[in-house]
Amino acid sequence: MKFAILAPGNIAHSMAKAVSELAGIERYAVASRDYGRAEHFARQWGFEKAYGSYEEMVQDPQVELVYVASPHSHHYEHAKMCLEHGRHVLVEKAFTVNARQAEELVGLSREKGLLLAEAIWTRYMPSRKMIDEIIESGVLGNVTSLTANLGYVLSHVDRMQNPQLAGGALLDLGVYPVNFALMSFHGEVKEVNAAAVMSPRGVDWMNSITLSFDDGKMAVLHSDMLAQTDRQGVISGDKGYLEVQNINNCEEIRVFDLERKMTACYQVPEQINGYEYQVLSCMKAIKEGKVECPEMPHSETLRVMRLLDHIRNQWGMVFPCE
Repeated sequence: MKFAILAPGNIAHSMAKAVSELAGIERYAVASRDYGRAEHFARQWGFEKAYGSYEEMVQDPQVELVYVASPHSHHYEHAKMCLEHGRHVLVEKAFTVNARQAEELVGLSREKGLLLAEAIWTRYMPSRKMIDEIIESGVLGNVTSLTANLGYVLSHVDRMQNPQLAGGALLDLGVYPVNFALMSFHGEVKEVNAAAVMSPRGVDWMNSITLSFDDGKMAVLHSDMLAQTDRQGVISGDKGYLEVQNINNCEEIRVFDLERKMTACYQVPEQINGYEYQVLSCMKAIKEGKVECPEMPHSETLRVMRLLDHIRNQWGMVFPCE
């Protein structure tokens, strides 16, 4: 399968490393608004072609699957362009700026019969099934609550601070605790309480989100771009709890009993860098003629985007691109 990257920024290097070690995928093209940058990236990672415009690349009939790695503010525009030119698309998280954009892209994907997937890598990793199996085994008893956080010192990164690029902690970091909660608890969210510390430029520096579910479960979530956090996820029941070391790329899962004694410790399988799982899922879905990946179906992408909209609405945080 001929694979292409749209916008060779930092995260695109991680994707390039993953696909460089995958069988059955051809590193075909990379596009940037700066041809020199595209050409340098192509040489570095062994891509066959470099393009100095996104439009030119998606018009290449050889391109099959495009990974959209541009800033959040441009995901809708770039994914739509790919779909309109008949290309399957893997869109980096956050999927779009808002649910309205996401709904339009999903409709276009289904109309064209083309794969459209969200690159929220934690949905595709083997650790996801491992966590589910532990919960379903009953070792934790009746599971009713979880906490999850993700924080890095990113205040120096302009993209994170820039409202024009849909910056802030929520869309970049908060999507991971939110997805962690929605992957673990499958009930409907009946109440959302969210608070944020806003920057002078109008994006959230840090936030705290409490989700109450219709089945009585609760998730307490935090994301932060001013401070380093432990990135831990804890899922608790009446017989014990489990700890996920690093919800952003699970390193280990530990299970504890009511005496807080560790009763089990699970290591995740070796990986290239974690990005490979979403690409493999896309390849399989395309081969089977599907328009979505089972690990992150359109319904879940829309569920997340609608929840993020609701949270931002509580803060009055609106981006210029909206």
